[in-house]
Amino acid sequence: MCLAVPMRVCEILDRGRAVAETDGAAIEVSLELVGEVPLGTYIIVHAGFAIEVLDIEEAEKTLAVIDELLASGKEEPRST
Repeated sequence: MCLAVPMRVCEILDRGRAVAETDGAAIEVSLELVGEVPLGTYIIVHAGFAIEVLDIEEAEKTLAVIDELLASGKEEPRST
């Protein structure tokens, strides 16, 4: 299973790359699939690539859901 995470662009680098962060963790990502984005833009990151640009409302909703899931500490039972 793969997980793509919303992150905020906090630094623009050269050659189509940027630094994005979420919850205090920052990583270098490729912007090749989404093109240039302004500083502060929310993006969906998967495997080091920005794969989608999000508007701020959608990003905040998604991050709130992730926070709720982490806070609940409950796992759904796996079906076999």
